[in-house]
Amino acid sequence: MVDCIELVNDSIDELQKSICEIVCNRHSNFMLIMRNIQTWVSATLMDEDTCMDRFSSKAMNEYAKMMVRKRIVKIAHLTSNTLALINKYVSSQILH
Repeated sequence: MVDCIELVNDSIDELQKSICEIVCNRHSNFMLIMRNIQTWVSATLMDEDTCMDRFSSKAMNEYAKMMVRKRIVKIAHLTSNTLALINKYVSSQILH
């Protein structure tokens, strides 16, 4: 569970960096900013997957495991959708 909390905190940091990249660097190289954001959001998705993989421990209460899994799955779904939107946006900008 401690590993999972650490991974979620890493995910929060990566998403905060993504937001800051957009807000703080508006006049910088667009493609560099978007590549950074793609990298950080992808890393967030991997953190969520790793967290789910580590829930095979028998020592944890099944109800607690189920509740945490449910929330991680929801976050992973939202993160995946976000990454898909970012990728689509980047692709549309490359074509223009």
